[in-house]
Amino acid sequence: MDLRALRYFIETVRHNSFTLAADSLCVTQSTVSKMIRQLEDEVGQPLLLRHGRQLRLTDAGRVVFERGQQALGVMRELSRELGDLTTLARGELSVGLPPMANLLFSPVVKAFRERHPGISLSLKESGGQVIEQQVAGGELEIGVTLLPADPSLGLVTRSFGRFPIHAVGARQASWAASPAVELAALQAEPLVLLPDDFSLTRQLRGAFRAIGVEPRVVAQSSQWDFLVTMAVAGLGTTFMPAPLLARLRLGSELAARPLADAGIDWNVALIHMPDRYLSHAARAWLQVCEDILAAPPLG
Repeated sequence: MDLRALRYFIETVRHNSFTLAADSLCVTQSTVSKMIRQLEDEVGQPLLLRHGRQLRLTDAGRVVFERGQQALGVMRELSRELGDLTTLARGELSVGLPPMANLLFSPVVKAFRERHPGISLSLKESGGQVIEQQVAGGELEIGVTLLPADPSLGLVTRSFGRFPIHAVGARQASWAASPAVELAALQAEPLVLLPDDFSLTRQLRGAFRAIGVEPRVVAQSSQWDFLVTMAVAGLGTTFMPAPLLARLRLGSELAARPLADAGIDWNVALIHMPDRYLSHAARAWLQVCEDILAAPPLG
């Protein structure tokens, strides 16, 4: 049903006049008459009965008038809601966020909520590799991972922080006396790592593989504080990025040394798919990240 014809019909009924309806709509009277005839042809029966200058609704006309007002009201509401999305007055956004990266994005979340209180923000915690797959598959618009991301997925990446990684373990660990630790020196060392679907573990396993070493993994957990607890207990060595290490209380029971191997770092990046529609909310999230996190130095 032509919404313009429906609108002309409703205005005619409201004014009880073709002439007044035409004036209200800023069109000619003949245009109003033509559009109403078109609507009657579409419905298949008359909608208005003309008695001199008076107009009366038929039974069908009464239904079309009542339901037509509702339909036009829905369209007005739709226009308002679309306008709200454009102006970020409302909307929804889900962001994939690895648990260890949340410490970097806490100020981003705070700033985003302050700037766009009408947007419902949901943070979906998973390992970086899972988030990469979810973004590539369209389950998430945008996410966070560690670089390098899986090259086969064709993701757009934007780094927002690159930091050294430290080996962390009990103070009596074999490497604790060294100023820096090489992965080759950990060949026989028991390791406690994040699960394999975490990007940091993917990167570490790849680095061990590159030097021909099979890491001796004795336990895995997605909880970084539990990894540290196991390291303190002497169960094995774990690995922590510098920002997280700075939040740990390194007492006399814990040793931490930077990795000496080149190219191993905690490079946190936002990811999304190229040539895929990004909502206004997702673009707003990217802008807040630029404003809060842009170009932090390595260190």
